[in-house]
Amino acid sequence: MADPIMTPNSLGDYLRARRALVSPEEAGLPATGRRRVPGLRREEVAELVGLSTDYYVRLEQGRADRPSDEVLDALGRALRLGRAERAHLRDLARPPRRATVRKERGEDRDEGLRPALRPALQRVVEAMPLTPAVVMNDRNDVLAWNGLAAALLADFPRLPPRERNMARRIFLDPRAREVHPDWDEAARTTVGILRMAAGRRPRDPELARLIGELSSASAEFRTLWASRYVHEKAHGPKLFRHPEVGEVRLDYETFRVPGAGQHVLVVYTAAPGSPAEEALRRLAGLAGLAGLAGVAGLAGLAGAELSAANPDHGRA
Repeated sequence: MADPIMTPNSLGDYLRARRALVSPEEAGLPATGRRRVPGLRREEVAELVGLSTDYYVRLEQGRADRPSDEVLDALGRALRLGRAERAHLRDLARPPRRATVRKERGEDRDEGLRPALRPALQRVVEAMPLTPAVVMNDRNDVLAWNGLAAALLADFPRLPPRERNMARRIFLDPRAREVHPDWDEAARTTVGILRMAAGRRPRDPELARLIGELSSASAEFRTLWASRYVHEKAHGPKLFRHPEVGEVRLDYETFRVPGAGQHVLVVYTAAPGSPAEEALRRLAGLAGLAGLAGVAGLAGLAGAELSAANPDHGRA
């Protein structure tokens, strides 16, 4: 199989895919009758950006020098890109050189290595007994979790490290559509996160293996990957279905961890007095965490007991 992360001209592929999604009317251009292909023509993008058509054609063909910040900003406006799409465009336009050490992102020289999880960060996760919380990277590996997250999302302590990956669970676990009633959106955003990661680290061997595995095993993944959709996990609603407590509607917030590569802390919360809060309390009871409910001073005990019982807890 060809490299599933990067094509020989990923920037051009992305520009073509994005201009196909913008109509002349959306771009403020006059309609010119029937078109053979959807979206904007190359010369129209060039006009909107203020480039010669020849230069834009060479840009799509991968024959131009690295475009300037001004050109990338103008392309973002012309193609109606959001923040995540603009960041991805920059990553594709400025691919890292093989020998470059990307210290500004906290990444290792060998892109396949995983930055170590700080013990203090694991303790933060464990100190939230009634709030599901995990630490993830942009490959969707779950690096740390607390007891309630294990009860709600997956039995992480019993899974081998390789299987503690939410992309694998979304696309390869036969129960995924039961656990995630909003599976279509979960699948789309998961692929979008992997696309963002691929733009940042086109030579990451672990990411290449993951994308290759999912591409081989899942037609849904292949279709979504071909769309070139990108997504940056930030915040929003999330719906889960648990076999014993039913549907649980939560809100998640994502906190990027400084100095730890692409690690993020994801916290799922329920509104006070909501059915979701009651469902989490019931789930805590079923998971043996009921004695901690409402006892703030014992907040760290649940994760500590889980770590003692499962020495592999939180390690990737």
